[in-house]
Amino acid sequence: MGKVTGFLEIDRQDRKYRPASDRIRNYKEFIIPLPEQTLRDQAARCMDCGVPFCHDVKGQKGCPVNNQIPDWNDLVYRNEWETASRNLHSTNNFPEFTGRICPAPCEASCTLNLIDSPVTIKTIECAIVDKAWENGWLKPEPAERKSGKTVAVVGSGPAGMAASQQLARAGHDVHLYEKNQKPGGLLRYGIPDFKMEKHLIDRRAEQMEAEGVTFKTGIHIGKDKPVDELLNDYDAVVLSGGAEKPRDLPIEGRDLQGIHFAMNFLPQQNRRVGNENNANADPILAGGKHVVVIGGGDTGSDCIGTSIRQGAISVTQLEIMPTPPASENKLLTWPNWPLKMRTSSSQEEGAGREFSVMTQRFEGRDGKVERIHCIQVDEKFQPIEGSEFVLKADLVLLAMGFVSPVTEGMLEDLGVERDARDNVLADTNAYKTSHEKVWVAGDMRRGQSLVVWAIREGRQCARAVDEALMGSTYLPR
Repeated sequence: MGKVTGFLEIDRQDRKYRPASDRIRNYKEFIIPLPEQTLRDQAARCMDCGVPFCHDVKGQKGCPVNNQIPDWNDLVYRNEWETASRNLHSTNNFPEFTGRICPAPCEASCTLNLIDSPVTIKTIECAIVDKAWENGWLKPEPAERKSGKTVAVVGSGPAGMAASQQLARAGHDVHLYEKNQKPGGLLRYGIPDFKMEKHLIDRRAEQMEAEGVTFKTGIHIGKDKPVDELLNDYDAVVLSGGAEKPRDLPIEGRDLQGIHFAMNFLPQQNRRVGNENNANADPILAGGKHVVVIGGGDTGSDCIGTSIRQGAISVTQLEIMPTPPASENKLLTWPNWPLKMRTSSSQEEGAGREFSVMTQRFEGRDGKVERIHCIQVDEKFQPIEGSEFVLKADLVLLAMGFVSPVTEGMLEDLGVERDARDNVLADTNAYKTSHEKVWVAGDMRRGQSLVVWAIREGRQCARAVDEALMGSTYLPR
């Protein structure tokens, strides 16, 4: 634990943001790190909990990757940063990703959250890995001996990257396939740079290459390369392509120009920032437009921040769910993730938010969208008569989540079994599909979820593959 009386003596202090007026002028990260002494003080607040709900205990998923949070908090408090980094990396391959974009269910599960003052776990995690990179502590870890086995991993998001790194460290020859020109999946193309700059992914990719992972980018399995070739050329295939089929809104006027899925809008801007070619796509830009974002989750928030940076006149976010309570009832929800009002950094930058709203139809002129007709709904999502209203909209972004993996192409060619939601069917022990040479991990198996869950599944899937290929495994779950 940290200091025995730390939680009594030290108040919670977390990272702050640069002013909105400054940060919306560029796409750089804008979180201000805490000084080292402040970080050590915050780590000192970690208590000697009888049951540390911040990491996985008897099904209570504070941290999906089972980070040993009390251990590395204590190490930071004692100024043993390099040991803290080793501890952190023993459970999480990419803490610089989760330390920036994870919603931190660990903090919701912290015992001190009972008084709304949890330990700043996410901030300390990010500080540990950033310091480790700065000091050169994170070296490639190539396997001492090669197994002679080959593995193809399809999809280089967090699940695919985690599985590839673990399998390479176990001695397998790993080829990581990605349909885009650079690795990272939605980490690179879905999450804006102002939340996570992409040099962080490049740095990890370099480490993985030094460990023996071969990146094969710009190859879409099922289109550019038949999946049968993977089955013939490799001893095992891991599917980690994510859940990329977006939820649509098939209402009147949906075919008007100016209505786009969020994942057609966000990757374009990420490619601009990363100096990638967008030549094959018509530009979707918010500058000088009234933007309406339909969907109240993280993807919708990313659309807001990007639209504001592009120079939108106004941005309005619509959510069909009712307004959440300002705070949760701790005795009913803790240590589980609570439903309560949350305001993202992008929403703080100047977006209007409307709850309990259903979009009825789009209206336009000359084939282009101009207005959205909406109506308020009750708690059963039934329209409330007389509550209709109209919003001006030159650009509409659909950010209502993802329903399943894309099944056309690779999955249909493989013929693997799928569940009722069209996800690839596999359990969380073997991660084995109905095909004898194919495993699956991440959103392609579990549906739309968090980066931290993808890392967990990638690691566990790698262990299952290693055990199947070698008869035993030393890889952790």
